[in-house]
Amino acid sequence: MNEDLPIIVEPSILSGDFGKLADEAKRVEDAGADALHIDIMDGHFVPNLTLGPKAVSALNRVTDLFLDVHIMIYNPFDYVERLVEAGADRITFHFEATEDVEETLGYIRKCNIEAGLAFCPETTHEMIPKFLDKCDLILLMTVHPGFGGQAFMPEILKKIQFTRETINKLKIRKGGVIPDNNPEKVPPFNIQVDGGIDDHTAAACLEAGANVFVSGTYLFGAPDMKKRIETLKGLKP
Repeated sequence: MNEDLPIIVEPSILSGDFGKLADEAKRVEDAGADALHIDIMDGHFVPNLTLGPKAVSALNRVTDLFLDVHIMIYNPFDYVERLVEAGADRITFHFEATEDVEETLGYIRKCNIEAGLAFCPETTHEMIPKFLDKCDLILLMTVHPGFGGQAFMPEILKKIQFTRETINKLKIRKGGVIPDNNPEKVPPFNIQVDGGIDDHTAAACLEAGANVFVSGTYLFGAPDMKKRIETLKGLKP
């Protein structure tokens, strides 16, 4: 059984109109999203190129939304300072992209923003527990990173369940905090999922223990984004 987890919905601007980024950010804000998810790719870690720090800065100027920046790039440490200056509120990088995972997490936190750690589908769940007390969020990719519109991978549900059970067992809360007293005063640790997320797959992920839903096609392709966000927020495990 999972405690009552806050459901957080983050539309992925990757599925928006890149020619109208300001309008798309406003659309997301007006639809009641909790954050704007921004994917940055370098063409090496994943076979695609997308936005960069200047786009993050531009989006930061037109919206008050929390900017969750997901970087799919090698040597993520080298980009932290530029993304912080651009206005990122959280930087999530990939475990598979660097040998300096702990150093990079620590540096992001020293910049007074949140640090997230992402895991590709093929990475074993055994790598996750070591970092739970060193980051603010775990992102479990439910597709192979790099492109939107892919089909959800149901085998990741077991990895989500393992991660939530480990978090509960170790009594880890948001920010890597392991409180001795009054743990209810510290928000629960968030597990984010990204890839093929709609109302059906989000419900399965919520049941497994995830509570932060990144969704692109399902939200940006909807005639009424607000209604679909409300649908996701209304899910029950």
